[in-house]
Amino acid sequence: MQPPDLNYLEDQFYVGLTYNFILNKPETVNQQNLSYGLQLGFIKDLPLNEERNIGLGLGLGYAFNSYYSNLQVVELEEGFRYQLLSSDLGAKRNKVETHLIEVPFEIRFRNSTPSEYRFWRLYFGAKLGYVLGGRAKTVTADFKDSFYVTDIEKFRYGVMANFGYNTFNIHVYYALNNLFKDGLTLDTGQDLTFKPLRIGLIFYIL
Repeated sequence: MQPPDLNYLEDQFYVGLTYNFILNKPETVNQQNLSYGLQLGFIKDLPLNEERNIGLGLGLGYAFNSYYSNLQVVELEEGFRYQLLSSDLGAKRNKVETHLIEVPFEIRFRNSTPSEYRFWRLYFGAKLGYVLGGRAKTVTADFKDSFYVTDIEKFRYGVMANFGYNTFNIHVYYALNNLFKDGLTLDTGQDLTFKPLRIGLIFYIL
């Protein structure tokens, strides 16, 4: 029998799927359909004690997030207009989506051992992100409009927690800054505040 590896590392790769809530939004903006997110990446596991059940994680990953609502972005020659989607359009889909490079940082607690691959974990920390591209898309029975939105805040940051047992783990992320740049308003004059809260599952792989 092969002896256990006393220098083992845990949870190096991750894949996650989330439902994306929109918080701190204007009262007239309503979330619609299934706003979802996908994340995947690699984390370097850095144990801090001899038992290797306390550690740090520093990673690099990719994330895609969509936000379906009645907030319609209209492309103008001089920028963008933000308005409520008219019910007369009969829209099938209306969303804003982002593609990001993310850097998660985790403080890790777990009851793993060199020979036990099923264990409880609690990881929490922060996540930094950079938006590679953001798009708005509106689809109706008569037309489809899709374009890049440069008013999305490029630098994203928030706090997160991952906890669970074995394969299935809960992932929670709360953004600390708005999705859109500060100072933007709806055409009604309301401030365009828009903070994502993502809740879902995350899977770790050695």
